[in-house]
This record gives sequence, C-alpha cells and structure tokens, in this order.
Amino acid sequence: MRDELFIDGDWRASAGGGTLDCIDPATEEVFARVPAATAADVDAAVTAAARAFRTWGVTTGAERAKHLRAIAAELRKRRDELGALETRDNGKPLVEALYDVDTAANIFDMYAGLAEQLDGADEELSTSAAYLKVVVRKSPLGVVGLITPWNFPIEQFTWKVSAALAAGCACVVKPSEVTPMTSLMFGEIANAAGLPAGVLNIVTGTGAETGQALVEHPAVAKISFTGSTATGRKIMASAAADLKKVSLELGGKSPILVFDDVDIARAVEWVMFGAFVNQGQVCTSTSRLLLSAAIKKPFLDELKARTEELVVGPGAAPASQMGPLVSKAQYDKVMGYIEAGRRAGATLLTGGDRPEGLNAGYFVAPTVFTDVTPDMSIWREEIFGPVLSVMAFETEDEAVALANDSEYGLGAAVLTGDAARSDRVAAQLQAGIIWQDCNQIVVMEAPWGGLKKSGMGRELGRWGMEAFQETRQFTRWLPDSGLGWYAK
Repeated sequence: MRDELFIDGDWRASAGGGTLDCIDPATEEVFARVPAATAADVDAAVTAAARAFRTWGVTTGAERAKHLRAIAAELRKRRDELGALETRDNGKPLVEALYDVDTAANIFDMYAGLAEQLDGADEELSTSAAYLKVVVRKSPLGVVGLITPWNFPIEQFTWKVSAALAAGCACVVKPSEVTPMTSLMFGEIANAAGLPAGVLNIVTGTGAETGQALVEHPAVAKISFTGSTATGRKIMASAAADLKKVSLELGGKSPILVFDDVDIARAVEWVMFGAFVNQGQVCTSTSRLLLSAAIKKPFLDELKARTEELVVGPGAAPASQMGPLVSKAQYDKVMGYIEAGRRAGATLLTGGDRPEGLNAGYFVAPTVFTDVTPDMSIWREEIFGPVLSVMAFETEDEAVALANDSEYGLGAAVLTGDAARSDRVAAQLQAGIIWQDCNQIVVMEAPWGGLKKSGMGRELGRWGMEAFQETRQFTRWLPDSGLGWYAK
C-alpha cells in the first residue's frame, strides 16, 4: 500500500510531513497512513500536469486510447487486490467492491473508444458566406482538478480521470481523505500502463488545505467535484475568482413512487436496493418512498420482513449484504437523524440501532420510518445512510407533487404496471436521472447528473468527455483578394 503522493510519475512525501490516518470502518482500527499534501505539493502537481499537457494535449485520440486500454487491463489484473483494499478502506461488501473494479475497467475501455472518435472529428459548418471555411473543433481544457468522494472511491476516480484523459487533459486528483487508498494505487497502475509522467497526479489530504489549494490554483482550468451541496457552494465561490469552469455532482434526496398495480415482492426488492445498497451511502439513494395507500399494509409487511433478513457485517465476510458506514462522523450523523425521526413522531417500522453482535465498527441496521410528514428532517435532508422514509399517497398528482417538493433533483424512480402512467409520471419528475420499473441502474454510456441543488454538468458517456473539452471556431478566408474595407 502506497503512503506517498504521486506527482510527475514518481512518489514523494508531503512537503509538510503531515499524515492522515486510514481507519477500517469494520474494526475502527488504523491500518495505514497517507500524506497530507500542502499547497506546495499541489503546486508541484499542477506544474507537472501543465508541463505534461503540452505534449499530451496534442496527441491523437488513438494514442491516448492505447494508454486508457492499458489502464483497463491493469485494473483487471489487480482486481482482487483493489477490491480487498476498497472494502477495508470504505467498508462496503467485497462483492460490491469487486463490481466497482470491473465497472472501472469497462469505463476506461469505453473512453478509449470515444477518444479514438475524436480523430478527424472536426465539423465544417455550412454557412451563408461562401468565401469562408468555418470549422468547429473540440479541444482539451488543459490542467483539470478532480475531487472525488468517499462512497465509491474507485468508480468516481474512474468516471473523472478516464473522461479527462480521453479528452486530452492532464489531471490532478484529490481523493477523499476518508478513503484514499485505492486512488493512490492508480499511480502504480498509470506507470504500469506507460502513461506519460505528469499526465496523472494524485495528492491526498484534507479538503480545507489540499482541496482548497487545488480549487484556487490559477493554472487549473476546471474543477470537477462530487460531494455535498454545501462543499459544492464553497467550490463555486472559490472558482469564481479565476472564472474557472466547474462541474458539480452534489447531494440528493431521491423519491421512488410505487403505485398500486405493482408486483409487491418485486417492487420491495427495488425499494430495498435503492435505500440500502452501499449502506445507503449513494447520492441517488431513493430514500423517500411514496407508496400508494391502497397497498400500504401488505407492502410494508413485506418490506419489514425482508429488511430484517438482510445480513449486516464486515464487508470482507462473504455473507454480508451490508457493511459498516464509512466513518465515525458518518455513523454519528446517521444515528442523529434516526433520533430526530423518533422525536418528530415518525413510526419506526424496523431498525434504528446497531445490529446485535456488532459491538465494534460503524454499523447501522437498515432502518424504515413510516407515518412521515413532509416537514420532517428525515424526509427533506440527505442522510447518506440506510434510512428509508415512507409516505402514503392517494392520487397520481399528489405523488408527483410530493416527489418534486425537494431542493434536490438528482434521481427518481417510478414503479407501476401501467406503461402509459410510467411515461406520464416520469416526464413530470424533476430529476436528471429517472428510472422506470427499476432503480439505481447506472448506464456508463448515458449522461449522469442532477437538477436544482443536486449540481450542474454531466458525467459518463460522451457528455463526460465533452465536459473536459472547449468548443472552438476556426474561420479561414478563401478569396485571393483582401476585404477591401478601406478602399476608396
């Protein structure tokens, strides 16, 4: 396991000598330490990236694609090692961590193909001026700062880095200080894949010091950030000084609407998946269940029974379906919301405490509240833990109104046996990602991002690569004669 910063293709200690503890959330034990990068370290990384960009930014898409595919091959080669380390650092079940590694490799391959399509992709416009040749060209932005979250460390690193590299940018990545370990391994992977020095740099540290230095660096052309809405606001404010481009994938409080014509057993599974996968630590987590009053009792009976069957335990244990929360701070936050739900008068259907037999680690039993009202914090605020709030509705219009009554607009899901109603309701939901008759499915070729206070910009697919490109116009004068504007 690496314990140095990855800058300009090499490993080095932090200029300040500071370190951060990496804590196993299943045991609460420190298992590693990583450097706390200073502003000087960030400057060194940005300088290296700027130098590398002068060459990387003008390579062909085909050449960049070779490196991206080599990274994908390295990810597959190190699959077991990366998965085990992700589980230890983040807490998620090993099967989910291995899935994340597989997805990361596939995304690098996808962006390799998109990079190849950039060659010869200039668009010549048809204009009213026959004496001009006008070409539109996509060009890489330059040095980009990428700030990744702790809930999907491998996947989120990949979403940003693969798209930026495909576009021709050079990267400085600041992973979450809570889960930095697998991100640092990408330094080894980059070198093994033959990525030119300086094209990818990785600086671990706190958001207040390392992240802020990256956002404020004048040579950084863009910041791509995934995390909380509160931090996103601060990044926007800081980036404004240099008019930096910003992409923000922020908080969510996503609804799932369940109508009375569903297959209850199937719908319960989608509801549970949306609320409890990755311990509920998902930006799009559908933690607001809007349930048709006509099926409230049988649905909740089934939901309670199946939720109580979920196996909670260390992520490395093969039987575990849910692991611990990522940190003590997150555990305290989630338990605080559960207590707030009790105090507000919501009915605790199941969960609400630490599972029996798990005396160490940041474990929270999957929790369901019913009789929730729209003013309760558990309904309105992002909890980022395994807490599902349920509200019944009578009519379709009421369900849509309750779903849209949120400052967030990242994801939403509709479960119904009526295809026409599914389309009708989905079209009215104020969210960037809408699932119909499913939930939490990520399609790497499709755009990912939110509306309202869930952020701006899109990741994945061609939209993810375009987020790291500038659109430029090239206009050529064709006649042999000049314009003659001063002729008498």
